[in-house]
Parts: sequence; C-alpha cells; structure tokens
Amino acid sequence: MRATPFSRDSADVAAKPHVLVAGGGIGGLAAALALLKRGFDVDVYEQAGELREVGAGLQISANGNRVLHELGVGAALRALACEASGKEVRLWNTGQTWKLLDLGALSVERYGFPYYTVYRPDLLAVLADGVRGEKPDAIHLGAKCTGLEQTAAGVTLRFEGGAARGDVLIGADGVHSRIRQALFGPDAPQFTGLMAWRGTIPMAALPERMRRLVGTNWIGPGAHIVHYPVHRGESMNFVGVVERDDWRVESWTTRGTCAECHADFAGWHDDIHLMIENIATPFKWALMGRAPMQVWTAGRATLLGDACHPTLPFLAQGAVMALEDGFILGRALDAHSDDPGEALRRYEEARKERTARIVHGSADNTRRFHNRALAEPAGAQAYVDREWAEERVKQRYEWLFTYDATKVAV
Repeated sequence: MRATPFSRDSADVAAKPHVLVAGGGIGGLAAALALLKRGFDVDVYEQAGELREVGAGLQISANGNRVLHELGVGAALRALACEASGKEVRLWNTGQTWKLLDLGALSVERYGFPYYTVYRPDLLAVLADGVRGEKPDAIHLGAKCTGLEQTAAGVTLRFEGGAARGDVLIGADGVHSRIRQALFGPDAPQFTGLMAWRGTIPMAALPERMRRLVGTNWIGPGAHIVHYPVHRGESMNFVGVVERDDWRVESWTTRGTCAECHADFAGWHDDIHLMIENIATPFKWALMGRAPMQVWTAGRATLLGDACHPTLPFLAQGAVMALEDGFILGRALDAHSDDPGEALRRYEEARKERTARIVHGSADNTRRFHNRALAEPAGAQAYVDREWAEERVKQRYEWLFTYDATKVAV
C-alpha cells in the first residue's frame, strides 16, 4: 500500500525553500521524494537524456528498506526485488560453505524490515515514479551541470544551455561530482590495487542448485566474488574483485571479455566459471579509494551519496547510504526550513560519523576477503572460524542494520 503523502497545498509549498537537485540517481531521487512529501517544491536536473541506471545489482538492508517504506515506495520495490534468506561465505577453490548470517524473516523480526537484493534500474524506476507521482514535471533530463553560483539569498545551478535558480542546491551527481568540484575543488582518489568485474546472468542459464535466494561471497587469496539474485529472481548479479595494477579506469561502462575474466579467476571453483561464461557483457572498473570529506556543505549547497562519501562496495551500503542521506536531508530541511544553511549543517553533522565509519569498514573488508590464509583449506578453516565468528559478524553488521533514519537527531 502506498504511504499517504504529506500535505502539499500551494501555501505550504510557497512558504518553504525551493530545492534544486543536481543528479537523478538513487540519492538525488530519494532526497527529492523526501522533500516533496514534506511540502517542498523540488526540481531534479539530470545530465542524461533518459533516466537510467547501469544494469547491475545492489543490496538494500533493513535500514534502507525502512527509508523506502517511509517514502511510500517499499511495496513497489518488493514486487521487483528478491528477499534474501541469508548470506554465506564459500571458499574459492573447494566451494566449502559457511553460513554468515540469517536474513529473511529474521531480518524483519530483528530489524523491522526485510533485506532485498535489487536490480539497480528497478530501484531507480520506483523512486522516479514516486517523484513524478508527487510532481509530474519535477525531473528535467538533458541538463548537464557546469557549475553554480550562490549568494546569501539563493543559489543558481548552471548547466549547458540554461540555468535554474532556487533556495537550496543538493549535489547528488555521483563520484565525479561537478558540484563537489565547484564547492571544494578536485578530489584526490587513490588507486586501491583492485579491479572489479561486474555483470548479470540469466538465472535460467544456471542449474537449479545455484538459483537460491542467498547472497554468496566467495573468498580467496587475492580476490573475491559476490553474487545474488535480482529482478524477481530472473537474473543473477555477479561482482568479482581481483588484485590487479594494470587497469585504472574508474568507469562502470568499460567492456571487458569473458576470456579475460576467466583468466583472472583461474583455479577457482567450476561454479564461478559457469557464471562467467554466461555473462553476456562483463564490465570492468578500477576501484579508487577516497578519504571521507571533513566538510561537504557550503552556504546553501550541500552534497549527498557518492558525491561526498564514495565507498568501496564491501559492506553493501553504498546505495543505502544515499537513501539515508536523502531522507535525513529532507527531515533537516523540514525542521529548519526558515534557515536553509542551518538545515544543511544539521544534515551533515547527522551523517558524517556514520558514513565515515562505513567507508573505513568497507576498506577493512578488502583485506578480510583476500587474505593469504585462504590459500589452503586448513588455513582457511581457522581463518573463517576467527574472522566470521558470530560475535565478530554481529560487530560488523548490527550497527548498520539497526540504524533508524527516522529518529536521528536533526
């Protein structure tokens, strides 16, 4: 059932700041929807000619699904997603399996909401539908941002062929954010020594034993692989990360070959190679590390999502952080609508510590997944018994899943 929208009568809209959002991805649309439901007038400017996401998967844990429920789009996403029953760890060459944690009904019982594995375009479409349901003409396509100007009275977003003026600007334009560059100058990413493969596999191409509603993490010396079902279980999302220093292009759309991907995982279990051979187009991208920003708000402009805290994908919280950002930013602007600058500062303070902890925790998992102790079964058993002991797993994940974006002080 769709949540009842907040009141948006014309007097209420006129009394609140007009918000511009640069970027029509997951975080930008979540922020727009959170604000529209609170009576703000919002316009989203997206550089692409059509609203789209790369065809890959993501994981939405209970803390993210709480936000989607509050935004009124949880039911729509559920119809397209897979509800994961749990996560498991498997050894790279033998396939030996250890249960990492239970999810499914336990996630709902323990954290209040399910754990979904999701096709990115499905989540984007659900959020876009929610935004257009509140304001049909809120999303403006083909608007490539070139910079911004701001005064004490307002902010102007400039894009190729035009400009838009508002009271607040949210830079939700991703890891290569033009808004971040305009506010704070260029960033300084550091190559991690890791390259990632990604692709989707038709589930029908895989044997029945592999079509399970679980998230699987294969761990090995110098590499790891994560796969899980998406899009109503019709596809399997595949991500393989390998230590390589000969590829440093930070792009999700660079095509590779199955032969190259096979070679990177030579000696790995036959199930891995069965998945690789059924990826229609494997893409590859270099993983860059960035230190958490100390400040991401300036005057009437702020950042969210990958624009201010890009993270390595090893805690499965990148999209969820953007959802949390957008929702809490909506709450902060609502609570301090008479002082937009203060609202943006409150939002930043509410998010800075948590997002930095996720960035650092994701980097820590790189070393955990690739440890040399995993080379042989005997060493692997002792290593997994230690690193994935129940108490350690709880320490790494409980604080993530119990976070409640509806109650954080703003």
